[in-house]
Amino acid sequence: MIFVTVGTHNQDFTRLLKEIDEIAGRMDEEVIIQSGNTTLVLKNAKCFDFASRNDLKRLNKEARIIITHGGAGSIIFALQFNKPTIVVPRLKRHGEHINDHQLELTKELERSNKILGVYDIGDLESKIMEADLSKESSSEKPVMIGIIKDYIGSLKEDASY
Repeated sequence: MIFVTVGTHNQDFTRLLKEIDEIAGRMDEEVIIQSGNTTLVLKNAKCFDFASRNDLKRLNKEARIIITHGGAGSIIFALQFNKPTIVVPRLKRHGEHINDHQLELTKELERSNKILGVYDIGDLESKIMEADLSKESSSEKPVMIGIIKDYIGSLKEDASY
């Protein structure tokens, strides 16, 4: 099963949900999506808007691959389960966020080989195929969490936001 989560951000993320729903139509694997505030009607994937932390934990545990938006909380939560994690950052130019901090975080984590980043939504399907090769060992989790915390700290110091 592939689990997709877009968190609780109030802006729409149709770009990701539309693409993963199309991909799900070509797959034999179940795709479950936590759609948050995105109201797109899906044809091929199972979908719900919000769930309890326990339900999200169960879905992350059961997933073969986790696909998430670029929110730090969602990424940290996903990586705890030691599953291949694909991150599709919300982008300002698509009206998905107020700035591109998710893009910056995604690039940094990808440079550290913690996640697979998707910068062109058309690349999502190939990243899913690649995801099994990117599985992290559990011994690297503390390092990864430190990298994310350092990055978030640097954003607080950046007055350009």
